[in-house]
Amino acid sequence: MAKSTTELNEARATPFCQTYFHGTKAELKIGEYIQPGFSSNYGQRKNAKYIFLSATLDAAIWGAELAVGEGMQRIYLVEPTGPIEDDPDLTDRKFPGNPTQSYRSVHPFMVIAEVTNWIGHKTEEIEAMKEGLARLKEQGINSLNDE
Repeated sequence: MAKSTTELNEARATPFCQTYFHGTKAELKIGEYIQPGFSSNYGQRKNAKYIFLSATLDAAIWGAELAVGEGMQRIYLVEPTGPIEDDPDLTDRKFPGNPTQSYRSVHPFMVIAEVTNWIGHKTEEIEAMKEGLARLKEQGINSLNDE
């Protein structure tokens, strides 16, 4: 007896994993790994103990727009290779409950794909964010990720 389309689909059904994004100016290839240990884009620019990802495209866009360097702003779909945890700079200081769905990890992320069709923030919004970050730095408020 032939199986119905529903039966065939149920036999092949697999759960869709959580999508994560990473915003940067680094040019990466599919299958490469993003790893900690490189100079951070934020805070005191130390060698980064953590790498960051977000479940929201908007947070990844901010990451790409605020990243240092002259490269093109890029957004990658990434897959964590180990545990992730809330990014304390955003969850504890600015957005309790982690509505930005921003995370960090000491484990690499594998690049799965590049998001090539996205719209960035307005120039005024980016400048306001950069000014706010500069004020925090002047006040001696450092990233919790620098600790």
